[in-house]
Amino acid sequence: MAENLGLDLVEIAPDAKPPVCKILDFGKYRYEITKKEKDQRKRQHVIHVKEIRLRPKTEEHDLAHKIKHAKRFLEEGNRLKATVLFRGRELVYKKFGYDLINRVVQQLSDVAKVEKGPIEEGRNLVIFFVKK
Repeated sequence: MAENLGLDLVEIAPDAKPPVCKILDFGKYRYEITKKEKDQRKRQHVIHVKEIRLRPKTEEHDLAHKIKHAKRFLEEGNRLKATVLFRGRELVYKKFGYDLINRVVQQLSDVAKVEKGPIEEGRNLVIFFVKK
């Protein structure tokens, strides 16, 4: 029947009992499938994770500047990862890092909420934020 119509016999579901076949133009079928896949990829929303890095001795002005960037990242729809980096003997005084993280949480509370953290990862203290 497919040859008489000038079309192709395409096996749609080979695992079914009995196997399912359709008579159609295979080139057109492949084109429609790729078009659907492209449309699905276009509609996907990729969420990026932006990061701000801080040190326990970060001064107030520098912190305000980083917070301004963090707010912009969150407004763009990205997730935010705030990392406090400890070097050498700073690791003994983790309290300063936690205080800094709490200040960041407080300043971002109007724009973001804490998704996860604070978590200690080796010599770093990490916290994740998402937009409210």
